[in-house]
Amino acid sequence: MRDLLLQCAGGVTIVVALIRGILGETKVFARARIEPERLRTLIRLVWQASTVAWFGGGVLLIAAPWLQSEPARHWIVVTMACVFGFAALANAWATRGRHFGWMALSAVVAMAAAGY
Repeated sequence: MRDLLLQCAGGVTIVVALIRGILGETKVFARARIEPERLRTLIRLVWQASTVAWFGGGVLLIAAPWLQSEPARHWIVVTMACVFGFAALANAWATRGRHFGWMALSAVVAMAAAGY
């Protein structure tokens, strides 16, 4: 059951990362006015770099049960729970709770902690 919870947390993380990347491109940057253009490119790349990092965190959560190393499992879960916990709090605070992202990330943290 622990392994399944970690793998579900990883799957939800990957879905959230993909949604974040798509919404960033279609909603945020489609309307954003950022000058100069190279600064716009930089901000976009930083946004998508964190999308890739979240995706990678999801992959690690899925793979953690197969690593057969309790220390690796420990550090993957603790690190990802901290990263996604911070992201959930920041999302809830910045959007005043009106965006679903903080709820999805909170679910990831809860599943990862339960699968610890």
